[in-house]
Amino acid sequence: MALCTAKLIISSLLFTSTILFTANSHTFSRSLLPEELGLKKQKLSHLHFYFHDIVSGRNPTAVRVAEAKMTNTSTTAFGAVVMIDDPLTEGPELSSKIVGRAQGLYASASLSEIGLLMVQNYFFTEGKYNGSTLSVLGRNAVFSGVREMPIVGGSRLFRFARGYAQAKTHSLDLQTGDAVVEYNVYVFHY
Repeated sequence: MALCTAKLIISSLLFTSTILFTANSHTFSRSLLPEELGLKKQKLSHLHFYFHDIVSGRNPTAVRVAEAKMTNTSTTAFGAVVMIDDPLTEGPELSSKIVGRAQGLYASASLSEIGLLMVQNYFFTEGKYNGSTLSVLGRNAVFSGVREMPIVGGSRLFRFARGYAQAKTHSLDLQTGDAVVEYNVYVFHY
């Protein structure tokens, strides 16, 4: 009888401590299956558009917001930070259909060449991608023929996005600094 009582008491203590431990346990992370979030088969999409960086005139879409003491004497404008809200269009003309905006910043991050740190969201306003974004974080060596920058994420239809953007200068006005850049974006998403 004493043995049964002892086993009952031990079982009761183990059960109670398990309940208390479980009740006070907090889970930081857990594994999920993509289907649990409603994700279906992954797709690869190609987007093609033109990026209009307008730094001149009465309504610029790119504005310098910060610079270092040495920026104006640097041959590469090292230290300049530019905030942008640039239109993205179907064709190279600014009058062509607007499909979104490039919003974020770029900064001159090289002492030896025009090399920009790009931190931007491409916010789409047209078609099935309306309201979706792609996030770019990478290096843009402006005077290279074709530049490649990573797509590091996205939102809405581009959740879990990854891929790359290829940029090629379509036109550059050396007097004003205004530029039109052709983009080909390849992105995996669900």
